[in-house]
Amino acid sequence: MNLINKKVTHKRFGMGSIVKHNESIIEIHFASENKMFVFPDVFGKYLKLHDKSDAHLIEKIIQKKEIERKEEEWKKEEEKKLQRKNQKLRLEHEKLMKHHKLHPESQMVFRCDIEEQNSSVSEWKVFSGAIKSGNNKGKPNKPIRMHQNSAVLLTALDSGMPEKDRRILGVYMVNEDYIGKLCEDGNIPAHSKYRLQLTEQESNQLLLWKYYTDKKSPDKMTWNTGKYRYFDNLWMAQILLDIVSLKSEPTEKELAQRFFKHFCKMNQITDHDLPKPNGALMRI
Repeated sequence: MNLINKKVTHKRFGMGSIVKHNESIIEIHFASENKMFVFPDVFGKYLKLHDKSDAHLIEKIIQKKEIERKEEEWKKEEEKKLQRKNQKLRLEHEKLMKHHKLHPESQMVFRCDIEEQNSSVSEWKVFSGAIKSGNNKGKPNKPIRMHQNSAVLLTALDSGMPEKDRRILGVYMVNEDYIGKLCEDGNIPAHSKYRLQLTEQESNQLLLWKYYTDKKSPDKMTWNTGKYRYFDNLWMAQILLDIVSLKSEPTEKELAQRFFKHFCKMNQITDHDLPKPNGALMRI
């Protein structure tokens, strides 16, 4: 809108006319001197425009500015709330990291369905599944034992095969700052470096039940329900050591060795004292 030469009245300086204006500043010539003001804020309280049509447009501009101001204040308040929430989560995270006690069974073996066999190694994450009953029915399971020392073992069972033939597809350490107790969405993402995928030939040689035993039923090899189970830190170390032996390609073998050493360090395992696998399959 063009306000040049429009007549105005200021509460203090009296009558004047507009000589210049833009989106943020307006300059007015009064009898003795020119004055500059913030536009459109000066209107309403201190400055009155004589032209009613222009005054109405100014009023609309002021209303729009007020709405934008309130929206900006709301955004800032929301940002502050988010910052406070994130600060609270950071403090909780630091507390859990500082006082974490190593659980002897803080590894996860995950049962992949057909779709997950591909997605788990392409996206390098798994979903812990939903709670089936109770007050929290439908909410994601919290893998509370999982921590920075934890690895996720990906397994699958080919159609028509007995449970004893469940094979290992791959394995990954959890994300560097992952804490299961704080997991709200049930997703368990992989570490940026420590990830191992097995070829089909390697997978067929690495069967879960060679290492794993259901301590409630040590002589049985069954998995009826649930997407995952926790298992012994030593068993995961045994699996990783055997993956090192399986890998022949130099780069992959080196990665497997680094993974194994990192895992042993994180789980306070001395690799030369590692016992031989003694899973349910070894007891047949």
